[in-house]
Amino acid sequence: MTWSEMQPLLTQGTYDTLYMVLWSALVTVAGGLPLGVLLVLTDKGGLLQNTVVNKVIGVIVNIGRSLPFIILLIALIPFTTWVVGTFIGPTAMIVPLAVGAIPFFARLVETAIREVDHGLVEAVQSMGGSIPTIVRKVLLPQALPSLVSGVTTTLIVLIGYSAMAGAVGGEGLGSKAVTYGFQRFDNQFMLITVALLIVIVTVIQLIGDLTVRLLARRGRTVS
Repeated sequence: MTWSEMQPLLTQGTYDTLYMVLWSALVTVAGGLPLGVLLVLTDKGGLLQNTVVNKVIGVIVNIGRSLPFIILLIALIPFTTWVVGTFIGPTAMIVPLAVGAIPFFARLVETAIREVDHGLVEAVQSMGGSIPTIVRKVLLPQALPSLVSGVTTTLIVLIGYSAMAGAVGGEGLGSKAVTYGFQRFDNQFMLITVALLIVIVTVIQLIGDLTVRLLARRGRTVS
C-alpha cells in the first residue's frame, strides 16, 4: 500500500480513536468522580459513614474492574444498542469504553481523595462547613494533582481499550490495523499504526505530567 493510500485511512483512524477516547473519558470522569468520592465519604470514619452503601459501591466497582474489556464489550451489546441504536461504530463504542473505565477511575479518585490531609477537613468542619462545601473546597482542590494524574492514566487505558474495540466494529486505529495491516499482511501499515498509537499516548502523558507539575507548584506557592 502506498503512502497516498495509507494517509486517508490513518487520518480517519486517528480521528475515530480520539473521538472515542475523549468522549468516553468525559463520561468516565462524570461517573467515576462521584463514585470515588462516595467510596471515601461512606467508608468507616467518613463524613457519610454507611457500611452498606460503601460495600455495595465497592462490590460494583470491583466487579467492573475485574471483567476483561473484550468480554464486557460483548456483554454490553444489548445495552449499547438500546442507548445508541447500534453496537457498531465509534459512537457506539463510547458506551462500553466508559462503562469499562468508570470503575477503574473511581478507584483512582478514591486513592487521590484519601491522600488529602484530614486536618484540613476537620478545620472546615469546625467552622461549620457542610459536606458539599468540604468536598468542593477541600477534598477536590487538594487532590487535584492526583486526580489529573488519574485522568491521564485513564486516557491511556482508554486508548488501549479503543484498539480492542476497533477489532470488533469500533473503527479507529485498532480497526484499521486489523483490516488493512493484519488481514492483508501489510507489516508497514501495522508499524505505522502502532507508531501513531505510541505518539498519542506519549503526547497525553506529557500533557498530563506537565499539568500535574504546574498544579503541584501552584499548590506550594499558595501554601
